[in-house]
This record gives sequence, C-alpha cells and structure tokens, in this order.
Amino acid sequence: MEPLQAILGASMGIGLAAASGFRVFLPPFLMSLWLRFGFLSLEIEGSEFDFIYSDLCVIMLGVASASEILAYKIPFLDNALDAIATPLAGLAGVAVMAVSLEGLDPSIQWGVAVIAGGGASLGIQSATVAGRGISSVLTLGIGNPLFSITEDIASLFLVLIALVAPLIALMMTLCLIVYFLKRNKNTVELKA
Repeated sequence: MEPLQAILGASMGIGLAAASGFRVFLPPFLMSLWLRFGFLSLEIEGSEFDFIYSDLCVIMLGVASASEILAYKIPFLDNALDAIATPLAGLAGVAVMAVSLEGLDPSIQWGVAVIAGGGASLGIQSATVAGRGISSVLTLGIGNPLFSITEDIASLFLVLIALVAPLIALMMTLCLIVYFLKRNKNTVELKA
C-alpha cells in the first residue's frame, strides 16, 4: 500500500470507527454498500474481508442497521441497548479500520485498527452513553428519541464524509473527541 493510500485509508477508517460510536451497524453497512456498488476501491479482493460486499453481508448489515436505529427510539430500551452496543462499537471500530487498511503489513494494520479504530469508536460511544443517561434523568426518557435522531444524523454524516473526504473526517473525529473530553472535564469539575 502506497503511503498516501495508507494515510487516506487510516483517515477513512478513523471516521468510520467514530461513526460506529454513534451507530454500530450503520458504518459497516454503508461501507459494504459503497464497496458493492464500486464507489469505494479497497484491496480486499481475495482477502479475509472480501465477504463484506457479498449479498448476504449487505442484507444482514442493512437489517441490523434498521433494527438498531428503530430500537434506539424506544425510551429506556435505548439505555439497555447501550450495554450491548458498547463492546460492539469497539469491535465495529476495529473492523472498519482493519478493512480500510487492508494491504498494509498485518501487524501495523491490526495495531492501528485496535488502538485508533477501537479507541475512536469507544470514545464516541462512551460520550453518547453518558449523554443518553443524562437525557433519561432530565427528561424521564421523553427526550431520548430526539437524542437518538441526533446520533443517527451524526453517524450518517460522519460515514458519508469518511467515504468521500477521509481527511476531513479525520479532522472532524479529532474535533469531536476533543469536544467530548472538554465537556467531560467540565462536568467532572462541576461535580467536585
């Protein structure tokens, strides 16, 4: 893999991983659609990832995406889903990052996938879990569907930017993480 291609792949992977922190299945689903229809070209032909654009994978990810989006509109079920979604978000972040870096030396590919992909998705997921918890307490769950719609839009927007303009997605992801870290720091200072 050429150095520029690796940088673009890593940027796309981090953007997709961060989007997986908002919605677990939407980023892999849209990535598989883009691969399926030829809008995205990755070196996955004949690799361990060539299943990602198969009919079965596209259908399964599509059903999972729709189910997840709908389930998060139900107050208090959304909080229960977070217990399942948190580890899945980490796995999804690692997976989309690894696919984006296919063609690199496997030790670099998987090291970056675990650290950057898993870290980005779990960082965003942790912030959304905290936000949903606050929404549940302050609005008795009534505001949670609106919170969920915001997450849907954020995930979709970040996925599309990652697929079309990976470097912009990287910058947006870094800005999101800094924002959530500052907000979390301010929240901790208020409690102290």
